[in-house]
Amino acid sequence: MLLSIDWDAFSGTRELVFDAPIWGTRDREEDRLDAWTARARRRGGTWAALDADFPLYPGWEALRAYAGVPAFVTLSHADAWTWLETHPGLDVLNVDSHHDLGSRSGDPARVRPGNWAGLGLARGLIGHVTTLYPDWHADLPVAEGHDLDRTRGEIRDLLPPALLDRVTLTRQARPGAGLPDPARVTSLLLVQSPAWTNPAHDAAFLALATDLRAAPIVPPLARP
Repeated sequence: MLLSIDWDAFSGTRELVFDAPIWGTRDREEDRLDAWTARARRRGGTWAALDADFPLYPGWEALRAYAGVPAFVTLSHADAWTWLETHPGLDVLNVDSHHDLGSRSGDPARVRPGNWAGLGLARGLIGHVTTLYPDWHADLPVAEGHDLDRTRGEIRDLLPPALLDRVTLTRQARPGAGLPDPARVTSLLLVQSPAWTNPAHDAAFLALATDLRAAPIVPPLARP
């Protein structure tokens, strides 16, 4: 199996943060830095001021257990097909704050962060995909992973029945839960997703990539 880790499963948000990108954002250059700079200015001017509303949730430390598994790191899930094409047809576990099975905006045929998994299913690059939402979604009523039945209903409009049969949505019971035995993982992809993740957590992300000896597909950002 393949293991995909989106950093936004750990670099997240508190409930009722009006400008949190988890509720919907694009993945443009300005979303990766300028939008976070504006959020920081509203809170006092430094990246550290973001942590009250955008914490680094526990559980990511468990990923160090995958040291020795062939690993890759990249900027965005839009780059995921470079990784998928090296092991086509395997099942994927995607630890993520979003299912990435499709969206109602943008070009549906172009691989983007919001549709890479759905297109991978449709084009035979993924056998079965499981989205493992982080445990902290249980406390955010509007998050995808809070009400799984609601989210399953939403994806019925995005994928045909034959593909829905190859999709599982689930949520961690606690931080670090639900991760596979490293011996079962053929390869791991670590995705920074800077449009959605707090720049104050870049150092932890980059250190994790180093611990995993992750080879870069597209180099991640170290935002100043």
